[in-house]
Amino acid sequence: MSVVEAKQGRIFIGKLPYGSDLLSAVKEVAEKNNVKSAVFFIIGSVKRAHLAYYHQVAKRYLDYYVEKPTEIVSCIGNIAELEGQIFPHAHIVLSDPEGETYGGHVLDGTVIFAAEIYMVELKEVTLRRTYDEITGLKLFQL
Repeated sequence: MSVVEAKQGRIFIGKLPYGSDLLSAVKEVAEKNNVKSAVFFIIGSVKRAHLAYYHQVAKRYLDYYVEKPTEIVSCIGNIAELEGQIFPHAHIVLSDPEGETYGGHVLDGTVIFAAEIYMVELKEVTLRRTYDEITGLKLFQL
């Protein structure tokens, strides 16, 4: 187990642009404010979603689309460095009007209808992702 203590830095609260890609909008918030490590939460809704499930045996993501408007029940993620770039990583749970839920890893192509973000910068720690042989994932290197 690897755990480190971080200090809370600046807090950003904002509205993400209608019609934007969710991950791109989160990355833009981080880049514009020079945030290298953070946690974030998003509420709102999306016009369509591109999600993935990680197959633990095959060690690869299986992606799927939700091609209808849905409400963001929960979206949580973090900002870390991956190969020298700011990398937003998020998981989401969505619901449709019938209460059917969809969830998983957020991929490019998730389009915002309305979204509000709460981002907390982490200080005295640098979150970096590197390849983990056991899981096949790019996990924190602390």
